[in-house]
Amino acid sequence: MKKVLILEDEVNIRSFVVINLTRAGYEAIEAGTGQEALDRLAENPDIGVAILDIMLPDMDGFEVCRRIRAVSKQIGIVMLTARTQEMDKVTGLMTGADDYVTKPFSPAELTARIDALFRRIGGDSNTSSEMLIQGPFVMNTRNHTLEKNGNRIRLTQVEYAILKLFMQNPGMALSREDILSAVWGQDYEGELKIVDVNIRRLRIKIEDDTSNPTYITTVWGLGYKWGA
Repeated sequence: MKKVLILEDEVNIRSFVVINLTRAGYEAIEAGTGQEALDRLAENPDIGVAILDIMLPDMDGFEVCRRIRAVSKQIGIVMLTARTQEMDKVTGLMTGADDYVTKPFSPAELTARIDALFRRIGGDSNTSSEMLIQGPFVMNTRNHTLEKNGNRIRLTQVEYAILKLFMQNPGMALSREDILSAVWGQDYEGELKIVDVNIRRLRIKIEDDTSNPTYITTVWGLGYKWGA
């Protein structure tokens, strides 16, 4: 059974999420504090997706996200944000989250986001070994790895999926809608800004000069283009 960690200090909300995830066929691992969440992850290394609330009694969800990302790029992370706190969404994505859901949310919406992350995590597991080589970059689509000039670059699953899309379509201008549909799924109902924030994260990792990107360039009024 696929495991999902739910970090939420409000018991009523956490219980609500647990009930609905259990109905959807997931095994829910509960935590009420940031440290408890990190402990649960250490005890259950096969957790595939973590749902992190931001406001917690010991450390905020951003710090929990950073600590998870420091040891795992594979786990999917969804932040629970307040509808009025726009910066929470951006901050969550920049600290390593893959997606966010705003409160109040429907069980169907949250489950759909989790389903999408699990599909992405296992998406290439049965494909034969394939190398994408462009400029200084080598991507192994079987092992989900990327190297630049022989040095390994650690990517989250979302970052990997975006970069793979670019490398499979070199020189092609891709709209934000194209990227959103290909990486998050056609049924994704989130905002386009999630694409921009992940592109910003990718540029920090792969560009020589983030203020003057040469690999992922902006196509004004449309989206982005890969130019390695």
